[in-house]
Amino acid sequence: MRFLSFEGRNAIMATEAAIQPGSVKMTRERGIRLFKWSLLSPLIMLALFLLPIFALQLYFSFHSWTIYLSTWWDADFVGFEMFQDVFTDKRFFWAMSRSFLFAGVSTLGCFVFGFALALLMYRPFKGQAFFYILFLLPMLTVPIVLTYAADMLLYRQGPINGILSFITGLDMKFTWLANPNYAIFTIILIEIWNWTPFVFIIMLAGLSSLPTEPMEAARILGANRLQIFREIQLPLLRPVIFLALILRFLEAMAEFPKTWGLLQGGPGSATETLPIYLYIVTWQAFDISKGAAMSYIIMLVMIVIIFFAIRVLHREKSALDTMYQAPAPGER
Repeated sequence: MRFLSFEGRNAIMATEAAIQPGSVKMTRERGIRLFKWSLLSPLIMLALFLLPIFALQLYFSFHSWTIYLSTWWDADFVGFEMFQDVFTDKRFFWAMSRSFLFAGVSTLGCFVFGFALALLMYRPFKGQAFFYILFLLPMLTVPIVLTYAADMLLYRQGPINGILSFITGLDMKFTWLANPNYAIFTIILIEIWNWTPFVFIIMLAGLSSLPTEPMEAARILGANRLQIFREIQLPLLRPVIFLALILRFLEAMAEFPKTWGLLQGGPGSATETLPIYLYIVTWQAFDISKGAAMSYIIMLVMIVIIFFAIRVLHREKSALDTMYQAPAPGER
């Protein structure tokens, strides 16, 4: 047996002294702090970049100016007159109601189809990768390409009406985009087709991360698939479900390219949502001050929605943590 030299023992003792719990803790805290700053630094830089834009926008909200008048720094101060103009604009509230209708219905549609696809796909099977790629293609399609494709497909004498005519045996001449009574629902169907893969990815990740032990125990006790889904999987998936619904709703509230590319808010104002109306006021009517005030009101509405969403997610996470930490009946 070989013994370490005096110098070797000193080196080992010095290394052990250096790697003490206190130093390890300090290193870990330093790593966490560095990680936080690596995430916050881009956000801080973005905020500093956008701050002058928000300040200029706030200036326009309290001053009356359009591009037809003199220079913007000579605009007349009008106080809250622009905000009052927005709050008395019936067209603005109709646009807001359409935005909530569009976001709510499309979010539910995306969730139903996305969750159904995730339930079909989360168990491995032959050819799974092919179907996974196939289901993601709608979300990867450029919006303007999707717009032109939908315009050709939904034409009165286009392929969609042709297929319906073949199936029903009737001469279908359905005006999908020209009728103001259901043009908004046509856009909703296109939105559902476009963004169902987003919910599919989130729900598939949630299903794949579920612990198997509770489900195996339920099978041993004689539970069927429906009971396992209703009593085990759904409660565990509640935070994931709320996350998918909230993210999809927020994105749908800001939808612009497909609606504008297809109908520009028409026919009439049937598909005029908040982003469309804001664009029309600001960049077609060139009412910069009213558009700035309107954008601040929309931003405040979205902040309230986001704050409520964060509270819901925090509540669901706390409930799930409590459920995991609760002791089993035999352990009490």
